[in-house]
Amino acid sequence: MNVGPILIALLAGWLLKEGFPKPLLAGMAVAFAGVALIALSTRSGDGVETASATGVVLCLAAAVLYAVGALTQKPTLATVSPGMSVWMACGIGAAVCLPYGPGLVDQVGDASAGDQLWLIYLGIFPTAIGFTTWAYAMKRLSAGQVASTTYLVPVVATGISWILLDEVPAALAFAGGALCLVGVGITRWRPRRTVPTPA
Repeated sequence: MNVGPILIALLAGWLLKEGFPKPLLAGMAVAFAGVALIALSTRSGDGVETASATGVVLCLAAAVLYAVGALTQKPTLATVSPGMSVWMACGIGAAVCLPYGPGLVDQVGDASAGDQLWLIYLGIFPTAIGFTTWAYAMKRLSAGQVASTTYLVPVVATGISWILLDEVPAALAFAGGALCLVGVGITRWRPRRTVPTPA
């Protein structure tokens, strides 16, 4: 899935004419290497199965669709507010899921109060707030810059699992997290412009 930000940067450079800034490409390569290290650190062999060819193809398809979604959102934000773009996307998603509505009603009725609260949480925080924040950033920055920040997700997820689930990260995960942070930092690097001193 972490191929998605690279696809966004490359396609935005080509289709949206954002160009291919060297710091962005270099930083994404470093951050991607960090994500790879984090992924390797979790493959301890204890119940971890090898990915099937179908699973790999589906993940790559998801990354491509993620990139296409981000690229179509960017021009849309020129005429629509970030909140409205998220509202439209959620509306389209709800319409597509309408055939599953009756099953949802039955399952929500049978779900515990805790499960229902988790469902509400997922609708508010990762969906409404998360995607609105993404759209806000996408409206103001290049698609490649915004996509590069998603390389912070594995670092944050590892930290949350350490704090909340007491899953101590492997040493390789710390190295990968550091690479992710450095990589995202490189994507933000801008050369200093020297101001000529008056004669």
